[in-house]
Amino acid sequence: MTTTIATHTLDAPGATITYDVRGTLGAGTPLLLIGSPMDAQGFATLAGYFADRPVVTYDPRGTARSTRTDGHGEITPDDHAGDLQRVVEAIGGGPVDVLASSGGAVNALAWVARHGEHVRTLVAHEPPLATMLPDRLAVTSAIEDMYETYQRDGLGPAMAKFLIIVSYDGEFPDGYRFPPVDPAQFGLPVEDDGSRDDALLGQNLRNCTGYRLDLEALRASGARIVPARGEASHQTLAARGADAVAQAIGVEPARFPGDHAGFLGGEYGMHGEPDAFAQRLREVLDGA
Repeated sequence: MTTTIATHTLDAPGATITYDVRGTLGAGTPLLLIGSPMDAQGFATLAGYFADRPVVTYDPRGTARSTRTDGHGEITPDDHAGDLQRVVEAIGGGPVDVLASSGGAVNALAWVARHGEHVRTLVAHEPPLATMLPDRLAVTSAIEDMYETYQRDGLGPAMAKFLIIVSYDGEFPDGYRFPPVDPAQFGLPVEDDGSRDDALLGQNLRNCTGYRLDLEALRASGARIVPARGEASHQTLAARGADAVAQAIGVEPARFPGDHAGFLGGEYGMHGEPDAFAQRLREVLDGA
C-alpha cells in the first residue's frame, strides 16, 4: 500500500515552515519525526514503518524548504519550539507522539517544557546538550573553537572539527585542543567559498548545545518524556546528553539499536538499523 504524502506550508515570524503529512489525519495519534538541522528527508525510511498512523515530518527553519525571511544568523531552540507548536496547531492540535533526534531532541524538550499538554510521549533521542555534562566547560570551549574556525576559515575546516567532536568517546579533558586536521581526509572542501549560513555551523550549533533546559517544567509536564541513546553510541557527546537528561528528570534512558544515526536507511549515504529502530520505537511508544 502506498501512503499518500501531502505537503503544506505555514507562515511563522521570520520564516516559512514546510511540513509533510503521510496518511490521514484523524486516523490515530499523529507521530512527529523531527531533527535539527536535519530536514524531513532524513526520516523517509523510518516514516515508512508507521503506515498505520499519520506521520508528520518538517524542515526546521533555515533548512531545505523552510526558508527564512529574517536573513541569516543564529537560531535558538525556543525559535524551533515555536515552530513545532505551529505545526501541531496546523494539523489540528494534540495529542501527538514525537521521536526527536539530535538537535531536534533539544528543540522538542524546549517545546514540551512550554506545551506538554500537546504531547503524549516524547522520545528524545541523543540531545547534544553540553550544558548537562560534567565536562561542560571543555565541551563548550571546543564548540566555540569550532564556531570560530567556521567564521574564520569556512565550512571544511570547521566540519572536520565537528566530526571529531561528535565521535569523541568519553569526557573531554580540561583544556582540550583539537588535533591537527585536514578537511580533505574527510572528503570536505579545503577552499573557503565565503558563505557563513550553514544550517549546522552558522545557525544552530552554539545555541543548541548551549541550551539550558527548564527541568522543573519538564518534570511537571503532562507529557511522558523518554530520553533515548543508541546502544552503539558508547560515551559520545549526544548519548551522554540523553543519559544526563534522564538522570535530571528521574527516569531511565531507553536504549535504541545503532548509534546516533540508527534510524537512517541510506539517507545521506548512511545506513543504520531502521527496522530494529522502528520496532523499538513502537515498543517505547506503547509503554514498554
